[in-house]
Amino acid sequence: MSEYILTYHGGRKPDSPEEGAQHMAAWRAWAEDLGDAVVNRGTPLGSAKVVNAEGGNDKAAGQSMSGFSVVTADDIDAAVAMARKCPFIDLDGTLEVAEMKQM
Repeated sequence: MSEYILTYHGGRKPDSPEEGAQHMAAWRAWAEDLGDAVVNRGTPLGSAKVVNAEGGNDKAAGQSMSGFSVVTADDIDAAVAMARKCPFIDLDGTLEVAEMKQM
């Protein structure tokens, strides 16, 4: 089994505290359903900067990672299947899945 990082991008804020609570309950249920496949349940991220030869620049909203999770799976297709069930998608967000290579 390999480890895969699921990075969260974009998305919208819930329209109400009730929707936020419902979303968090759905997200927790999704993470619990993954069981032992979860290595890191999730870590939210704050503002980001892009660093290059010219310095650092703010990233446009929706492009930055807003968080990540780490899971184990037999292959990338299995990790994608896990990501497809994530309720973050219901908030117009996207997830990127990538294998974490061992060095």
